[in-house]
Amino acid sequence: MDVRPFWLAGRPATGEAELTVTNPHDGRVVAVCSVPTDGQVEEAVAAAAAVRKQAAALPIHVRAEALAHVSRRLAERADEIAALITAENGKPIFWARGEVGRAVSTFRFAAEETRRLGGETVRLDTEAASAGRLAYVSRVPYGPVLGISPFNFPLNLVAHKVAPAIAVGAPIVLKPAPATPVSSLVLGEILAETDLPEGMFSVLPVPNDRAGALVEDPRLPVVSFTGSAPVGYAIIDRVPRKHVTLELGGNAAAVVLADADLDWAASRIALFSNYQAGQSCIAVQRVIVEASVHDDFVARLVPAVEALVTGDPADEKTQVGPLVSAEAAERVEGWVGEAVSAGARLLTGGTRDGSTFAPTVLADVPADAKVCREEVFGPVMVVQKVSGVDEAFATVNDSRYGLQAGVFTRSLDNAFRANRELEVGGVIIGDVPSYRADQMPYGGVKDSGVGREGLRSAIADLTYEKVMVLTGITL
Repeated sequence: MDVRPFWLAGRPATGEAELTVTNPHDGRVVAVCSVPTDGQVEEAVAAAAAVRKQAAALPIHVRAEALAHVSRRLAERADEIAALITAENGKPIFWARGEVGRAVSTFRFAAEETRRLGGETVRLDTEAASAGRLAYVSRVPYGPVLGISPFNFPLNLVAHKVAPAIAVGAPIVLKPAPATPVSSLVLGEILAETDLPEGMFSVLPVPNDRAGALVEDPRLPVVSFTGSAPVGYAIIDRVPRKHVTLELGGNAAAVVLADADLDWAASRIALFSNYQAGQSCIAVQRVIVEASVHDDFVARLVPAVEALVTGDPADEKTQVGPLVSAEAAERVEGWVGEAVSAGARLLTGGTRDGSTFAPTVLADVPADAKVCREEVFGPVMVVQKVSGVDEAFATVNDSRYGLQAGVFTRSLDNAFRANRELEVGGVIIGDVPSYRADQMPYGGVKDSGVGREGLRSAIADLTYEKVMVLTGITL
């Protein structure tokens, strides 16, 4: 099998070590990727720092066309890339195609936002002392970005690091997840087809234990991290003077109120607790149901979960594939076992076959169980009965996480109350918390992170406002 090169300052390169990527479903080798040496990592960072001023001065049309080119080429290579995502990640091909489609849109949105970039003017002669003065406010990139991406969306979450950086004219050094580097290396191939200057991007599949040096490097003033809360906050503690954005975990809640469409709620919650094998920060983990409809809802939910097709992710019919590794599945199995031992009832699922864990529904779970308090990151949901809206919303907020929540209701009053009261970054009315449009602001509060993704929001996050005051002009 040929060794895939990494991308060093826009050029393909190989190092001295190799990383073997395997399929989580059957263990077959998907790719062998070259790993950069410490010297090559230094070269990549030095190149990003050297091109910093040139990158910030790139004309809008150059940045926008590069982003549009990536969008077009992803669309042209969609089937190939979707198959790669399925192979390296274990994501069912249905969901992999959806991820490629989202990445196509992410780069297209970035191109559109880039063409809308521009400064604004503010008249200052609202006071006599500022007569004849006008402020021009522009946005300036902080500088080169270190992007650290996770395994669960190996293309589109990479896109959310790379696209806004290019949009603002910031070089980016990307460290993909060691389990799933192949999609980002293909993205590097496509970026290399553009007219971006050398040094504008590097894709470095280094192991996690070498990421600390990149985080601490002063030539990378911005760190954009997606992953677990402990690692994310350790980054902030390590580099408190850097500009750090964190998109972290969650234990997303779906609230089912008495006026909800129960069939719709059951079908959506069943699917989106288990999509990506539950390996999504906004997969449904806690299901909070008003008592008056609880039994009726559960009677619909369990069959909907049991009807999901689990199996080979390359099969067109598969809806739930394996976790990223057998170790990940074993951890989920352990958490479910702990909950059951503490008194939880297993309504369906609870079994493991290698790296695959059956879609699982638990009830009567102790409030302090890991499956309630922490992020399961597996195909497991906990059903909780509440007396009404007050208790439902209080239960959502009884979490150290606050990424997104879904509320199934037909009441406009309840919808706006949820928006006021729920301590989360996004409230989805009439659907699961797993809904995300790539152009909308996306991020959380509490231990779910700081900063926002979504192209316009990320562009603002990677830049600061700079003011030029013109003096002695006639307005």
